[in-house]
Amino acid sequence: MTILAMEERLLTMSKLKWWQEAVFYQIYPRSFADGNGDGIGDIRGMIEKLDYLQDLGIDAVWLSPHYPSPQVDYGYDVADYTDVEPEYGTLAEFKTFLAEAHRRGIRVIVDFVPNHSSDQHPWFIESRSSRDNPKRDWYVWCDPGPDGGPPNNWESVFTGSVWEYDEITDQYYYHMFLKEQPDLNWRNPEVKAAMWAAVRFWLDVGVDGFRLDAIRTIFEDPDMSDETSDVGLVELYLMADEAETPEERRAVAEKREEKFRHQVNQPELHPLFQELRRLVDSEYDGRVLVGETETIEFYGDGQNELHLVFNFPLMKTDRLTPRHIRKNQEERLSKLPDRAWPCNTLGNHDSPRACSRYGDGKHDEELARLSLALVLTLRGTPFLYNGEEIGMTDLIVDDVDQLRDTLALRLYEAAVEVAGLPADEAFERIRHTTRDTCRSPMQWAPGPNAGFSPAGVATWLPVHENHSEGINVADQQADPNSMLSFYKRMLAMRTGTPALIAGDQTMLHGDAEDYVAFVRSTREQTCLVVLNFSADAHVLTFELDRKIASPVFSTRERAGRDDLSALQIAPFEVYIAELT
Repeated sequence: MTILAMEERLLTMSKLKWWQEAVFYQIYPRSFADGNGDGIGDIRGMIEKLDYLQDLGIDAVWLSPHYPSPQVDYGYDVADYTDVEPEYGTLAEFKTFLAEAHRRGIRVIVDFVPNHSSDQHPWFIESRSSRDNPKRDWYVWCDPGPDGGPPNNWESVFTGSVWEYDEITDQYYYHMFLKEQPDLNWRNPEVKAAMWAAVRFWLDVGVDGFRLDAIRTIFEDPDMSDETSDVGLVELYLMADEAETPEERRAVAEKREEKFRHQVNQPELHPLFQELRRLVDSEYDGRVLVGETETIEFYGDGQNELHLVFNFPLMKTDRLTPRHIRKNQEERLSKLPDRAWPCNTLGNHDSPRACSRYGDGKHDEELARLSLALVLTLRGTPFLYNGEEIGMTDLIVDDVDQLRDTLALRLYEAAVEVAGLPADEAFERIRHTTRDTCRSPMQWAPGPNAGFSPAGVATWLPVHENHSEGINVADQQADPNSMLSFYKRMLAMRTGTPALIAGDQTMLHGDAEDYVAFVRSTREQTCLVVLNFSADAHVLTFELDRKIASPVFSTRERAGRDDLSALQIAPFEVYIAELT
């Protein structure tokens, strides 16, 4: 490469923000690394694993909630927005973790939960103490309906009414999620000021931004009109369990959206997040706001609202077929505002693990490698989930007594009490909904407790049995053909290939059933990407302006340049080449 070419590539990369270049890695603190041997992940454990993340090639960490919490919803019920959960450590330890991450060139964003607090938060304890308490209006309170019952018929995401009766003051409070998670009243300026103060607190500590939880639900229709859906939420969950085709699943999702139309996407949301964007941009340099939503409108005009919005539609499928991928990219990218930056992921703490979700039972590891390659080569910022790099699979939950996820437990109770299902059938119908399956402890070694906790310690969730079958970090570190080694090579390759970070994207071979092909290009570099999702080999022809293909990455051995008029692609191959 000439000096001029190197300078041009550096110029291209210098125009990007750090979060546009970065690969993010989500840490679920409770399950990542147990540093004090009590069976629960903690900050000390995360500090000990920073060298591992640096070696892996991670640029940034998204940390799931680390705040003090009764753990009814495992951290998403916040009891103090400006401190650290004692089970995880102290604020001083958090600052050490942050400093050590930064020293290794790893940025850190934290979860921020704006919709609701815990019912154990001092704000809510004051609010419910009396009707004339100064913090009464910090939450959403309503008088009983004409019949003495709830103010309306809205349902909670966790089943049952959104209204919880409070005998102390003879009113109901509103909770979109659990009754232990009362919704904050963002129409009260004091609430907004207090929450912005919490935002400033963590930015002053030095975090690099926030992943914003459940942002669509922050406001609800002030008219409190009854919803008119003809189906209950428990029935919808059971319908989702029975849905077999994408069309059936889409129909269930549409019914669910209609059911919650009074409780999500209210007009005040966008001015609120534009205000947050102004706060961050004006007072803090280079921080990022990531929204837990797929709704493109949260980008605003591309520069005045959230920096990143997840492309969740990409992951909402049982199989990552080329047709689904192309359709997703065509629809998603065509709707983005000018200057908005895409954001792709295939896994998180609320969804099945990629290896389990997209496997076919025969080629699961090959398909898992393709899943990673897809996220790292599509246009946009990739988000990975801890454990995916070693091919962790869903924990098998065999009995209702093993459930820890409150959502699954509430669904089970509702399936029995509301739908009238026998206990065994109710468990079978809801077991797929439990988020416990993707939250089992990280598998560090083949020994007791997978190296997550010392031998003899009861971990908060069981360790997956397959940790002793090679699905662990220690065994894979020494294996150049392991999933972990593949991750490292892919991440290193992406870092050194500017077109995969900054380039435009053009999909090719739009009728292909077995493979997806596209070009990523900047002014200085053009790369061809071919991902073969089948067990069949292909000989492909590409009629492109640039005729010479020099492989920069492949999962089969290649020597020299390739002929684009007859490019041979092996089964399940990941092929990336620079075109000249």
